Amino acid sequence: MATLDAQEIREIIERFRVLIVGRANAGKTTILQKVCNTTDEPEIYDAKGRKIDADVVKSSIKRGNHNISNEMVFKSNPGFVFHDSCGFEAGSEGEFEDMKKFVSERVHAKKLEERIHAIWYCIPMDEPSRTFQRSEEKFFLECDTGHVPVVVVFTKFEALRPFAYGELKKQLKDISAEERSKRIAKRVEELFTQTGVCDRLCDSENRTRPKFYVRLENMNKPNTNCNTLLERTTFALDNEELRLCLVSTQQSNLELCIKCAVATLVDHAHKLFGLLRINDGVYQYDIAKWFPHLKVRRISIQSDDALVMVLMDVAHQ
Repeated sequence: MATLDAQEIREIIERFRVLIVGRANAGKTTILQKVCNTTDEPEIYDAKGRKIDADVVKSSIKRGNHNISNEMVFKSNPGFVFHDSCGFEAGSEGEFEDMKKFVSERVHAKKLEERIHAIWYCIPMDEPSRTFQRSEEKFFLECDTGHVPVVVVFTKFEALRPFAYGELKKQLKDISAEERSKRIAKRVEELFTQTGVCDRLCDSENRTRPKFYVRLENMNKPNTNCNTLLERTTFALDNEELRLCLVSTQQSNLELCIKCAVATLVDHAHKLFGLLRINDGVYQYDIAKWFPHLKVRRISIQSDDALVMVLMDVAHQ
């Protein structure tokens, strides 16, 4: 697959598949809506691609029945397909075993497009004393996610601020707004550290450990986004084809495209370090292919202006 061009890679993988894990109050649906830039509910499909009535799905969840194999797709961005693990956090051993089986099957699926490509584990911060519960302990201690990166998402991070303010209220009188803000921010960091959640997530006995952490706050506000989550997920991927697949879903996120392009160029430069001659055309293509809204093709020009010619060729598609 490494010899295929960017467009061919996107056509083969087609969709970036994410398993989102977390408690019912973790804000998972909001995250998915922000990622797909919509406020609509997702369409639900079964494992055979048949559309399921959303009311039927909700009714099944209320009865304690949830099929993790169901696919959630938003019309605004069909390049993503999501799976929700809801159910096992309620303490059902059966639900937890179903989730483990699903992860194992999708981690080792033969076809790349059928695998889960990333796992987002959401931990809400609105109850600082209960950030790491039995559900988190079981997941990280027992689940084997193989090569699939896990990104822990600390949701509702703004909820720590009222706790910090309440503790510092008497100290905040008669000081400037700037100093007040600094003290509250410092106390928020202290409260987060005191939860011990990061230490427990990275426990050496855990079978799975996060590759990155992301803090999300005020996600109920219209001007917030999940760009940091998408960026961390992109760089958590070891497979360049998967990075291309994820970036191709982000046609309006030019910053992420540029970061991936530069990171890939630097990575290739390190691998080629020591060679007397560098193929500029290859490097130019490696940069340009990260821009999914452009059609990129190689052109062979033996001149000092090769870079300009390649970029002009891309820009005029």
